[in-house]
Amino acid sequence: MIDLRLLREDPDLFRASQRLRGESPSKVDDLLRADEERRAATQRFEAVRAEQKSLGGEVSRAKGDERAALLARTKELSATVKEMQAATTRADQALRQAHLAVPNLVQDGVPPGGEDDFVVLREVGDLPQIENPKDHLEIGEALRAIDTERGAKVSGSRFYFLTGVGALLQLGMLQLAIAQAVEHGFIPSITPALVKPEAMEGTGFLGAHASEIYRLEADDLYLVGTSEVALAAYHSNEILDLDNGPERFAGWSSCFRREAGSHGRDVRGILRVHQFDKVEMFSFCKPEDAADEHQRLLAMEEEMLAKVEIPYRVIDVAAGDLGSSATRKFDCEAWVPSQGRYREVTSTSNCTTFQARRLNIRYRDEDGKPQTAATLNGTLATTRWLIPILENHQQPDGSVRVPKALQPYLGGRDVLEPPSNRPAATLKRTEDRR
Repeated sequence: MIDLRLLREDPDLFRASQRLRGESPSKVDDLLRADEERRAATQRFEAVRAEQKSLGGEVSRAKGDERAALLARTKELSATVKEMQAATTRADQALRQAHLAVPNLVQDGVPPGGEDDFVVLREVGDLPQIENPKDHLEIGEALRAIDTERGAKVSGSRFYFLTGVGALLQLGMLQLAIAQAVEHGFIPSITPALVKPEAMEGTGFLGAHASEIYRLEADDLYLVGTSEVALAAYHSNEILDLDNGPERFAGWSSCFRREAGSHGRDVRGILRVHQFDKVEMFSFCKPEDAADEHQRLLAMEEEMLAKVEIPYRVIDVAAGDLGSSATRKFDCEAWVPSQGRYREVTSTSNCTTFQARRLNIRYRDEDGKPQTAATLNGTLATTRWLIPILENHQQPDGSVRVPKALQPYLGGRDVLEPPSNRPAATLKRTEDRR
């Protein structure tokens, strides 16, 4: 949620932010109106409640007709108090809904526009010169590392098996990410994959992208699309000690996304899938430290990309593509040879106090007064990384070179070669045996 005090002081700042996002400033006006109505309703309720309390003292001292008149007035006020209390409750609910509808304030310097209006900040690494590059699925199938056909047989489209060196490669990559995070002072965490509605709402995922989330109606729980949700809610309704700097976590979880609305886009292979694993960084810090912390998370992502030896670029995401919680977002996009273009593999967002305000996460300032904390998140490794790793390190003979940092996790192998000792079983053969 945005800061209502700042909204009252400078509503034009938020109207301008909405226009940068390509959204209507009317949501800001709706929130201002709801805020005024809530305050007016509260004042009316408090005035009637104060009169009721005052009359209570007068009744105890009054006698005769005066007492009877006061009792009659007290009875009238009791009914009015109930009406005013109900009106205040309705105003509170209306204010919350209007508050939830306004996204975070866009940070100065964020590019205006939509998904294609990002600004490239830098390109890192040399693009490999590969003649007729194979895509990750062809490579993965030859290595018997990726099996989308059986994934579809077992679970439906956009599911897959990682087997053999594919499983080892992913596990190695995620372990490498956790090791790096621990080295930099992050707390390693294995997080719940199911969360309550308030955790999902508190992180801003029940807005425009709610259709991409899996919900278990019988239990009123949601499957997370990122461990950011569980990590953000970890300290909900708490006051943190941030005197010694940010509190940082690295969460490992399976993630689930319906990928609603993306049918026909990137359906081959494991680029857009319904289930994947990820290591996500998450930081709680003081608001004045958030911009520096954002750069720290970005540097962590670039360090990991360097370890797996893939070329990438860093982009400053445009306002219309930030999502509701972020005030600024940087993506790292890895080079994918088979497509001849860069594809997103990491994202890091500065959410300032937006999520913490919803989740009631605070810290104490120098005077000991509770203040709203800031939150930030960033991808450190995920299943999608297998795509650029396999494609950028492919060799003409069908083998794949293993980046040095990952070799210990694959039994010291520096090259992955397609198995040649026996043919792979096919789905048709398996089904024929039944």
